[in-house]
Amino acid sequence: MTSRPETQVETIAAIATPPGRGGVGIVRVSGADLDAIVRGIVGRALAPRKATFAVFLGSRGEPLDEGLALLFPAPASYTGETVLELQGHGSPAALQLVLARCVELGARLAAPGEFTRRAFLNGKLDLAQAESVADLIDAHTSAAARAAARSLTGEFSREVRALVDAVTELRMLTEATLDFPEEDIEFVREADAAGRLARARERLAGIVGRAATGARLNEGLTVVLVGRPNVGKSSVLNRLVREEVAIVTPIPGTTRDTVERLVEVDGIPVTMVDTAGLRPTEDAVEKLGIERAWAAIGRADLVLVLVDARDAEDALDPEDAAILARLPSELPRVVVHNKADLAGVAPRKGEVHGRTHVWISALTGAGMELLEQQLLAVAGVASVGEDTFIARVRHVEALRDAAAHLAAAAEHIATEAPPLEHRPVLDHGTGEGIGSGGGEVWE
Repeated sequence: MTSRPETQVETIAAIATPPGRGGVGIVRVSGADLDAIVRGIVGRALAPRKATFAVFLGSRGEPLDEGLALLFPAPASYTGETVLELQGHGSPAALQLVLARCVELGARLAAPGEFTRRAFLNGKLDLAQAESVADLIDAHTSAAARAAARSLTGEFSREVRALVDAVTELRMLTEATLDFPEEDIEFVREADAAGRLARARERLAGIVGRAATGARLNEGLTVVLVGRPNVGKSSVLNRLVREEVAIVTPIPGTTRDTVERLVEVDGIPVTMVDTAGLRPTEDAVEKLGIERAWAAIGRADLVLVLVDARDAEDALDPEDAAILARLPSELPRVVVHNKADLAGVAPRKGEVHGRTHVWISALTGAGMELLEQQLLAVAGVASVGEDTFIARVRHVEALRDAAAHLAAAAEHIATEAPPLEHRPVLDHGTGEGIGSGGGEVWE
């Protein structure tokens, strides 16, 4: 076992509660030996894992604060090292005094995330769990918090390890047929190998779907509303975020700048961005707003192109068509026909010329549920279930890479491998087929 770098065994300390005032504030210390810090602050030894009321003392024995002191001896602690928690009042000034005293007694200030880094290095958490700590802290929705908690408990890691074990076993069995082709090993017959591979692919597909949704929970989704002036973009934004955040008037060009709001759609954090109407203009302020609209499109995950439902269904207005044509080809988009109430058409969704279209009325709210479902579907987000775990984009990419390799293996089995009864049996002594005259004998 390799020893850890010198810097990793230093005693570290930090305030573990958020900035600002509160009822309780915590200073956390981690290191190999905390006896000097415990006696210097608490004035006596502490019983392991027992909350002890104490006065936190300064260098001259003066009180800095009072509260609970807890000691978690190594390795039964969050970091795997001995950990001391001093739970006092949530006064920023008092917390800084206690932290300064810990530094005076030999600790150094912890770097951001260093407690969790030590937990990872000491084998208390794997990398996915360590990352989920930050994901849980940063969760914007209750669904994201639950998914991060599942990853923190190791559910994501267990699923991946189980799949790796299944593929490793399949590889071992496959290699056994190469080394011992004459052995009658029933469970390595081609049909069984194909079945195992199919089950592994099915299991991996489920993990990919859950991880992709978890990545969206983690990263969120940015949806930009674009279109000509006065097609109802601001009204649609207000409906989606369920409050009046954008000014709505019948005057074209009212929106001159982007308006952003975060909303939860089926558990997914979605940033909705309203933009200035796209049209040729000589107005300097409006031009600036249009430039910002295209900049917002450049960082979007999905674009909702608003058009007037009173226009013909099978032919877009030339200005709407020009907007669609200018969008990046790889950027998902939904054409939203607003003002369905004025057009006298029922809310619905469908495909027109290979594009997804949704008919709604921002005024009445009709069809908004269809729009919310469709924007998540087009962006490739499944519904958030109780089995969703938080993930990173690189996790999803790695899983999809693995899926591609398994798909290639399945294709090879289907198209390249000869039937079992037509395979030669090799003589491992000579490396040649067994049979009269050294020829091959086919099963």
